[in-house]
Amino acid sequence: MPHLLIAGKLHPAGLALLEGRDGFTYDYVEEVSEASYAPLIGKADGLVIRTQPLSSATIAGASRLRIVSRHGVGYDSVDVAALNKRQIQLCVVGDVNSMSVAEHAIMLILASAKQLIRADRSVREGHWNWRNRLEASEISAKNLLIIGFGRIGQHLARMAQGFGMATRAFDPFLAQQGWPESAVAPVATLAEGLAWADVISVHLPKAGRPILGPEEFAQMKPGVIIVNTARGGIVDESALALALAEGRVSAAGLDVFDDEPPAREHRLLGFDQVLHTPHIAGLTQQAAERMAVSSVQNVLDFFAGRLEANLIINKNF
Repeated sequence: MPHLLIAGKLHPAGLALLEGRDGFTYDYVEEVSEASYAPLIGKADGLVIRTQPLSSATIAGASRLRIVSRHGVGYDSVDVAALNKRQIQLCVVGDVNSMSVAEHAIMLILASAKQLIRADRSVREGHWNWRNRLEASEISAKNLLIIGFGRIGQHLARMAQGFGMATRAFDPFLAQQGWPESAVAPVATLAEGLAWADVISVHLPKAGRPILGPEEFAQMKPGVIIVNTARGGIVDESALALALAEGRVSAAGLDVFDDEPPAREHRLLGFDQVLHTPHIAGLTQQAAERMAVSSVQNVLDFFAGRLEANLIINKNF
């Protein structure tokens, strides 16, 4: 009888899949930390994990573990190499939160263009005449560059086109594998896209270095808006802070940081033209339910021998 470990608070719909199900038992730890679930890992055959780390040390104690299911699509906090050594499969959920992230991105684009924080503060602090400075701008007829043109990027493109934005995309993987059927054309190079864009929204996975660093900021139009709902580390935070201080970036919307949560003294928190959210782009009520159901179902499917191959990260050990 497989025993599962659910690590991190899960939407009740996910747990409902296990209630009364013959052939499975489980432990449930609501706290999101590695220390909270590590003592239970030794008796787990399957693990459903939220955002907390899964380190090589914890994996070393998982003598029975065969499958890890991430409650999401990213796995930055999982030591995949350690899983590979033990031939433990890692899977992610399917397309459960791309619409939520795209909606969050378009919200940050609008809020940045309209200088929403300054507008709100002007009312709360009695500076009504701030409105006459005309700092808010329209996004209609502006150029949007989407970096990463997967499901989220394609949803965002459709939304942006509804606002009348001219939209192009940069995605080196899709450029090689075949561009999707879309009205959005690819830019030949990232530099070309950066020089063209009024707004840049990032939707790529984290790589070895920031895709937007000092060199890339130097290639951008003055007054550009930057939005990141992907991962911390994709946008160089020091380069962004300098560009904001110098006025080369007019506003930004950030859902992610290099270190989360950011330190209270983090430089980017000092800019009132930057809107911050606590890594919640994919955490709507609806998406949380879908992620919970999918992450648990993946484990059930694994033990039934029918886990979808396209959801497995480490197919070849």
